[in-house]
Amino acid sequence: HLHRASLLLPALEAALANFSAGAAGGVVQPVRTVLPVPRHGGYLGVMPAYSAADDALTTKLVTFYEHLKDSSVPSHQATVLLFDPSNGTLKAVLDGSVITAKRTAAVSAIATKLLMPPFAEVLCILGAGVQAYSHYDIFTELFTFKEVRIWNRTEEKALKFASSVGGPVRVCSSAQEAVTGADVIVTVTMATTPILFGDWVKPGAHINAVGASRPDWRELDDELMKNSVLFVDSRDAALTESGDVILSGAEIFAELGEVLKGTKPALPEKTTVFKSLGMAVEDTVAAKFVYDAWSAGN
Repeated sequence: HLHRASLLLPALEAALANFSAGAAGGVVQPVRTVLPVPRHGGYLGVMPAYSAADDALTTKLVTFYEHLKDSSVPSHQATVLLFDPSNGTLKAVLDGSVITAKRTAAVSAIATKLLMPPFAEVLCILGAGVQAYSHYDIFTELFTFKEVRIWNRTEEKALKFASSVGGPVRVCSSAQEAVTGADVIVTVTMATTPILFGDWVKPGAHINAVGASRPDWRELDDELMKNSVLFVDSRDAALTESGDVILSGAEIFAELGEVLKGTKPALPEKTTVFKSLGMAVEDTVAAKFVYDAWSAGN
């Protein structure tokens, strides 16, 4: 039911705008709770949300173990629980990993539609994991890039990515080679220190920064963070969870929802960064979409 993540766009745009509207938007969502698992170096995240506009209540449980010895186990594993908001009954248990991959890429696509330069021709993806595939799928469906480039720390994974996706992809031997001259850049890595540097980035480019979801992890350097116009999904979350934002001291210009509502401008002529942490209400909207499609099919 989520084969084409682009079907989620209208519902996600509404949810982002509702979230940024505060109490009037009817989204109830705390900043996620993250429980460390110190013995094994992992984390358990709990992400509840209620959306009045959708009358949908969910919580996502997500584990993330960034540097596993066993690479056959995904770094992120997730489950979404969908409840009946009228009485609290559990209606469905959904695969949260698919939902997370698709809704994250869809929100990056929304940001890109608003913020990318008008004649974007080159897409660059840093990282070759699950999020690289979901971003590639929706970005090549919605936009027309003349060239797609990929870089990954282990080249083998980048080559596998290039051979398994639908269209031509150029595998680059360094992140700098991949980024140079790119109009739209997506960072979906496990990096804990910067892998993308401001002096590589073409002026006016748009960056979707998706990895580095802890306050002490980075993907982008200070120069890039401070010399770009910074957009986020949630101000509160970014100031609590994003090392890229916290450690650079970069000023947040707007939430994506404020741009969608028209209360803040998009500024596609500037160099822009969208720092995506992912919000529980995005999972809520996606889970309800899947559940409703499944119910209609049954």
